[in-house]
Amino acid sequence: MNNTTKKLSRRSLLKGAAATSAFAAGATLGAPMIWAQNIKDITIRQFGTGVSNLNEVADKVKEDLGFTLEMTALDTDSVTQRAATQPNSFDIADIEYFICKKVWAAGNLQAMDTSKLANYDKIVGTFRSGKLTPESVIAQGTAPHTVGFTTGQNGTEFVQEESGWMTLIPTIYNADTLGIRPDLINRPIDSWAELLNPEFKGKASILDISSIGIMDMAMVVEAMGEYTYPDKGNMTKEEIDLTIGIFTEAKNNGQFRAFWKSFDESVNLMASGEVVIQSMWSPAITAVKSQGIPCVYQPLKEGYRSWGGGLGISAALSGLELEAAYEYINWYLSGWVGGFLMKQGYYSAVPETSKAFMSENEWGYWFEGKEATDVITSPFGDALAGAGDLRDGGSFDERMGAVACWNSVMDENQYMVRKWNEFVSA
Repeated sequence: MNNTTKKLSRRSLLKGAAATSAFAAGATLGAPMIWAQNIKDITIRQFGTGVSNLNEVADKVKEDLGFTLEMTALDTDSVTQRAATQPNSFDIADIEYFICKKVWAAGNLQAMDTSKLANYDKIVGTFRSGKLTPESVIAQGTAPHTVGFTTGQNGTEFVQEESGWMTLIPTIYNADTLGIRPDLINRPIDSWAELLNPEFKGKASILDISSIGIMDMAMVVEAMGEYTYPDKGNMTKEEIDLTIGIFTEAKNNGQFRAFWKSFDESVNLMASGEVVIQSMWSPAITAVKSQGIPCVYQPLKEGYRSWGGGLGISAALSGLELEAAYEYINWYLSGWVGGFLMKQGYYSAVPETSKAFMSENEWGYWFEGKEATDVITSPFGDALAGAGDLRDGGSFDERMGAVACWNSVMDENQYMVRKWNEFVSA
């Protein structure tokens, strides 16, 4: 029996005595009881984007689990670079699935045993089989399930079926679309093609993150009827040239007010009215609305561009810290974090556990697509909607059931990035 097995056996024995009081305290696996003497000395280092690396989560980990979660928020490109090149600088990588395609081969993350996940069977089908429902059509791009499993504990390749070993534990995801200022547009918007409508010359914006922006571009190009991609998530060089060429022409004609890289930039552009239609993320819409400014995450007839994120464990992590990482991941899926994130417009990988941490009004509004029965607030207390209001795009099934593509890494990624940089500097 190796040391890890001994520790797991010890943990199993302790669970029997600790489980009842631990569950009452709201911690799924009773972690505060498990290492009574030394848990307080453990620090887990996590990095990721600002979307989910939130101080509130770290504070709640300390309260519920007893150890310290040290979070670092970076931009998407920096997250990718760190996961691929600095394996000893982190314990948990909070990354998007399309990034996993870039970093898994580096060997800096270790496969995770799904038998250690208390809520594995409750993870939505999107992350397991690729299908939200049995009738779902798998969208183009890097669908999470295509990079979500590997061959075994030391697996180096992705497999398309549930293997018992996950590359990332899914946590947060959403169906992204264009944000608009309905008060400044004053007419219906129902297509991605509107982003390049000359009517909005000088008042449009697209995000300056190449792997995501190129997918928004592709949605627009198809909506305009310019081209139909065999796979938007894996373009040829010729398709990349076509796509970026169309947007470069629009840029040269003055279509774009700005490009943005950060959440705050997108909020400021929209709240100021300098931009009336742009690529946006759900919490940015929330932030604009919280200022009392009309802003809509507009459902579009061509569907959504989606993304998903998950937690990966450093290959260097072992022993007590590795046990703590598994406890943290189980806690993450047990509901509190999901409820916190869903109240900003995201979705939890295990939505049913989040329901316990949301009011009936919140669950109805955010997840079921029902009219709000009372004021809807963000986790920070800002009013976002009132009685009678509906969530943009409707229910979870309506929104995630209309995903047209996922954020992606292409075979021609280096070429795409080079052409993207030429577009931004043109």
